[in-house]
Amino acid sequence: MRQRWVLLLAGLAVCALSPAVPAITLPMTPMARQTPLDPAGESLVEDTFYLTEGIEVSQWLLPTTKGVRFRPAYLAVGVKVDESGHLTGRPQRSGTYVAPVQVCAGQACRVQDLTLVVLGNVPWEPRELTFPGKAGTALKGEIGINGGPTGVVPTFTVTDFDKLPEGVSIGPDGQVGGVPEKPGISEVPVRICVAGNCAGVVVRLIIV
Repeated sequence: MRQRWVLLLAGLAVCALSPAVPAITLPMTPMARQTPLDPAGESLVEDTFYLTEGIEVSQWLLPTTKGVRFRPAYLAVGVKVDESGHLTGRPQRSGTYVAPVQVCAGQACRVQDLTLVVLGNVPWEPRELTFPGKAGTALKGEIGINGGPTGVVPTFTVTDFDKLPEGVSIGPDGQVGGVPEKPGISEVPVRICVAGNCAGVVVRLIIV
């Protein structure tokens, strides 16, 4: 009889303690480790920039990952980069410069080489700025440039698309094309850049 009472009391004690003991079968939430920078990948969309000696620089480094910053540094004689990736300054000496740029996300940083090709200041001028055409007929032409440093491809940017006549386009390679929809004379502002040496011009389209 005494043994039965002992077993009963022991059972009641176990039941009383069980709510105070934490369960060991609770699911564990995994901690995600952030890896914003891929050590095996490239940190920049473009790592080569063509500049012109003596011409003010204003270009941007484009990172492949959001939320990164750059360590400010001088990259070439007269050219530097700030924390936002803005390249500024005025190149003082022609040549090819390979400079390390630190790209950081959080506490992690990685180094990527940036190549700056500084070219001599060779004068250039647009080859053609006036293009005649006929409404309803395909228009084909090219602005182009004369002069400038050898081997550098110029870029052409329309700065006011509202000035383009309907059906006509001017591409970044300077190609003028499309089918004009109606007669008229249009003056389209275009910015031409050759290795950072830029100038604004007006392209005239005469459609009859």
